Amino acid sequence: MAQAEIKENIHSDHGDHEETTTGLNHRKMLMWAFLGSDCMFFGALIATYLVYKGKSLSGPRPIDVFDIPVTSVSTFVLLMSSMSMVLAYSALTRNNMKAFRMWMVSTAIMGATFVGFQVYEFSSFSKHHVHIECNESHEMTLFEQEVFEAECKPGVEKFDGEYGLKPQTNLFGTTFYTLTGFHGAHVTLGVVWLLSLLLLSFKKGVITKEKNLDVDLAALYWHFVDVVWIVIFTVVYLFGVFPFS
Repeated sequence: MAQAEIKENIHSDHGDHEETTTGLNHRKMLMWAFLGSDCMFFGALIATYLVYKGKSLSGPRPIDVFDIPVTSVSTFVLLMSSMSMVLAYSALTRNNMKAFRMWMVSTAIMGATFVGFQVYEFSSFSKHHVHIECNESHEMTLFEQEVFEAECKPGVEKFDGEYGLKPQTNLFGTTFYTLTGFHGAHVTLGVVWLLSLLLLSFKKGVITKEKNLDVDLAALYWHFVDVVWIVIFTVVYLFGVFPFS
């Protein structure tokens, strides 16, 4: 009797009676399987980045292009979107559709803001500006020394130009853009998914307190994307600028 009541509660929570032998809804089980495979994919990309870390024969390198304050702001925005997603799901389970739509819009906006930050970063990295005074002796980074040797020929007083980081520039550029670009594509897909659910909520009987599984699955995906970014931000950005010996 108790087992039957538990199953009935699961049914009423998600509005879907199809279960696997684990007791979980088959769609939720499929989502967990997808996230597990995606986790391995990101793990492979992060491992590849770490294997080639510091192996670039020329710059720019992480310390030359990264702007930690800017990336920290975008990271904070993405983490806050995860909280907003929780509040949206909570509002739906309380049948407060107005609050649900408000928090869904908020989550989508913050996700889109994160993507905007990433586009800005990619653009600034690809147009990284370098200024070298060829006739003045001062302490230079390894990358500045490389530019100095390449551009400061006899008779040249200074160099002022772009030495941008692109996927084809070096190993760092290739692994960095592949990893972060793949994550950015996930966030973009998530934003589209959230906006789709928001539009569906205006159709009667599609997104309701009883039929909340679609939102539950989107929330799982969104939290996964946020957790992955915490790992990427730590491994790529923080360890890149503040290397730990």
